[in-house]
Parts: sequence; structure tokens; C-alpha cells
Amino acid sequence: MEKEMVIVLDFGGQYNQLIARRVRECNVYCEVHPYNISLEKIRQMQPKGIIFTGGPNSVYGEGAAVCGKEIFELGIPILGICYGSQLMAYLLGGKVATAPVSEYGRTEVEVNTNSALFKGVSEMTVCWMSHTDYIEKAPEEFQVTAHTPVCPVAGMECPEKGLYAVQFHPEVMHTVEGMTMLRNFVMDICGCNGDWKMDSFVETTIRAIQEKVGTGKVLCALSGGVDSSVAAVLLAKAVGKQLTCVFVDHGLLRKNEGDEVEAVFGPEGPYELNFIRVNAQERFYGKLAGVTEPEQKRKIIGEEFIRVFEEEAKKIGAVDFLVQGTIYPDVIESGLGKSATIKSHHNVGGLPDYVDFKEIIEPLRMLFKDEVRKAGLELGIPEHLVFRQPFPGPGLGIRIIGEVTEEKVHMVQEADYIYREEIAKAGIDKKLGQYFAALTNMRSVGVMGDERTYDYAIALRAVCTSDFMTADCAEIPWEVLSKVANRIVNEVKGVNRVLYDCTSKPPGTIEFE
Repeated sequence: MEKEMVIVLDFGGQYNQLIARRVRECNVYCEVHPYNISLEKIRQMQPKGIIFTGGPNSVYGEGAAVCGKEIFELGIPILGICYGSQLMAYLLGGKVATAPVSEYGRTEVEVNTNSALFKGVSEMTVCWMSHTDYIEKAPEEFQVTAHTPVCPVAGMECPEKGLYAVQFHPEVMHTVEGMTMLRNFVMDICGCNGDWKMDSFVETTIRAIQEKVGTGKVLCALSGGVDSSVAAVLLAKAVGKQLTCVFVDHGLLRKNEGDEVEAVFGPEGPYELNFIRVNAQERFYGKLAGVTEPEQKRKIIGEEFIRVFEEEAKKIGAVDFLVQGTIYPDVIESGLGKSATIKSHHNVGGLPDYVDFKEIIEPLRMLFKDEVRKAGLELGIPEHLVFRQPFPGPGLGIRIIGEVTEEKVHMVQEADYIYREEIAKAGIDKKLGQYFAALTNMRSVGVMGDERTYDYAIALRAVCTSDFMTADCAEIPWEVLSKVANRIVNEVKGVNRVLYDCTSKPPGTIEFE
């Protein structure tokens, strides 16, 4: 059975992946595609609905991201969001102009609850606005369905053609009834059944892998993190002993992590995997010597990973496929669509130009983090592994600001270990999406034992999130933070100050670099 699909057309907005995530919460499969995708490609995908994202430009400005008007004649329901709503108005004869008053943040919006899009929504509802342009006049065939005191067309629709638009962002949590609106669009207006479940994803993916691989040999880049672990078990179920898992200890792992990964996936572990551990600490330290720029560090680590895998593949002989645990946020944040590059991920944007494998298989490429966890549980992976703290492929290399040295790695390993230990003791680890210690490149004066010190500052990070696309700073109890700080300063040589990062995502990222 072909799965139902809604597609998101990316006009450069920062929330494009979040829109897709919200659609999937309706149990409807969703993908993000560039705004200039061909109409023929859209027809081939047969989506039940299309969503236009926001974007940074003016629809009437030079270099604006604009699709053809023909898309509105496909007979597929379309929802325009923010820039997407302005584009719909602009292309169909409405007027878009610079707003006399820009709107940013939480805004009270009055909506027409007779609209199918606003069914079950309060007449006065709080929405998240972020715009300097606005729709001054809706196209002739459209009815205005929402407004604010300074935005005359905060919502509009032409139900006969299945066209809907909102000036605000229903996908963000700050739009209180945003999920109701998106669900109305996906389920009622697009007519989706909501039958996309994780068990069907696992079953379909295993079949697709078997067809692709055939009798070929597969090498899996196993880091021991959630994503690569789920990918490894998925491949093991698909191709069995044709799979070899290579775990590269690049010297940038958390304390004791190399041994822990080997204990789970090695010969004594519960999985019958061909497992190879490569200790390449000095090799990576050498490549990173003197490098301080974050993107350069990521790309160096990414390329070196690939080179190690290639070398191991040659030892195994005639390996056709490389498997990676790439997930959807990696793809989006690496700027491979029309969005800005936020950061290169070592297994996406960090890949070198030439990779000596027939093909790279990324079975989790279209999943968000919480969906990867669901897939892991469906595969029978124990909960303590599935809900393990996320850890980036470049490891501590991007949790050390500035140059990476063995001494700095040791500092952040010890500080992070203390932090994680105290968080677990306090019983709040399950409530946090991610938490870790990072080493800043700031040194400051301190006093220890009546002597002056001039040492580094550790920054602690903890966030609450479900999808890792947006995140709020976690409010860690002061007594826990105080104990962590005291232990780090006293137990970690070279550190005399501890800071706590209170930044949300956006504007920050979860990781430091």
C-alpha cells in the first residue's frame, strides 16, 4: 500500500523541518522539498497536500523565491505559512506590501471559526508572528478568515480551490492552537487517514534495504549513539552477516564510552554483529592540531571518518555500501535544500567530495530523533539504549571551543561525567532532552588554596525538547547546579569556573559549535 504524503515546499524558512515534524505527529508522512521542484515531480509523488514555508525575502523583491502559478491548478490543497501566505496572495492577484507595523512574537489573532482550517479553535487565539511584509489585500476569490489590529489579512482561504493561508506560524509551540489548525488541514482539508506508523516504516525499510543490497557487503559506521545504533540493528535484521560494523574511537568520546560501546555491540554483546573497533585517537588529534574554526573541525572529522572506513573496507574486501545513521535534522541543518546552512554534520555536509563506496545507505534519513527512538523500540532495542543521551558524530570536537588537544578532551570528559552523574542522582535525567558539559576557550583568574589560578571555564548545557528542532533551556535546580560546579572546580584540573547556558534553540543551537 502506498503511504499518504504531504510535502513541504521550502522557501528558506527556519521552521521548515518543524512543519514536517508537526504533520508527522498526525501520523501522516511528510517530506521537505525545495520550492522550485518541478510540477512533474510533484505529480509523481501524488501528495495529498502541500505546505508553503516561511522565508526571509519579500515576495516582490529581487531574488525572491517564487514558484509558478501553475501549482495552484494541480487540484491539491495548499496551505501557505507566513512568506508562503504572501506568495499565494501575490501570485493570485492580491497585494503584498511593507507593513506599517511589523509583528514579532506572541500575538492575539481573531479567527473565523466557520473556516475548516480554524474548526475547534478559539475565536481569539494566541499565535506566533514574525513578519515585516503583510497582505494588504487578498486576491478576489479569497475570503479573509483571520486578522489582528495591524494585520488585515492574518488568514485567508479559497475553499473551492483548496487554498488556505495564514500570516503566523502554526507549527511553533507558541501558537497555542497551532496543532489543531495543522491537523484540520492535514486530516479534514487534505483528507488524510493518518495511517503512517513506525512499524510500517521498519517493515518497508527492511524490504527496501534487502532489494538494494542484494548479496553485497555492507559497512556500518557505528558510533554507539542512538541513530547509528538503530541503523546498525535495522541493517542487521535486513542483511545479517553481510553487515560489518566499524566503531571508530576518535578520542573525542565521552568518558569510558569506547569500552561501553564495545560491551554492547562487540562479540560479548547481545547482537550477532561483525564488530571492529579502530582506535584512532592520535590520528584525529594530529589532523585537528591548530584548527579552531567550527566548520573546519567538523569537515576534518567527517573526512577522516570516511578515510578510516575506506581503509577498513579494503581489509574486509569488496564492500559495496556504507551505512550511516543520518537523520532528518542533520540533512536540513546542513543546508542541502534551500535553507541556510546552520552547521555541517559530519555524515552529511561534512562528507568529502570523493567517497570510495558504491553507495551510501542512510535508512533513517527522513526521521526525526523521537521517530528514530520509536523505530529502535520497534526493532526490539532495549529502552536504556534507545533513550540514551544524544551525542554528535564529531564528538567532543564540537564541545571544545577553539583548538582540540588531548588535555582539553580530558577536561571536558571529566566535567561531563560529573555533570551526568549528578543529574542522574537527582533523578531528573529522564526529563531532559539533552545535557552535557562543554569547554569554552575563555580563561579567567581564580583563587584556589590561597594561590592565583588562570584556568578554563566549563559551560553546562541542558535543554528540554522532543524533536531537537526547537529547544528550551532546562531549569536545573540550583542545588544540583551548585553541587556540579563545586565538584568540577575541585576535581577537574585546569578548570576554575563553571557557567550555565540559558539559551533556547533558536536562536542558539543545542551543541556549542
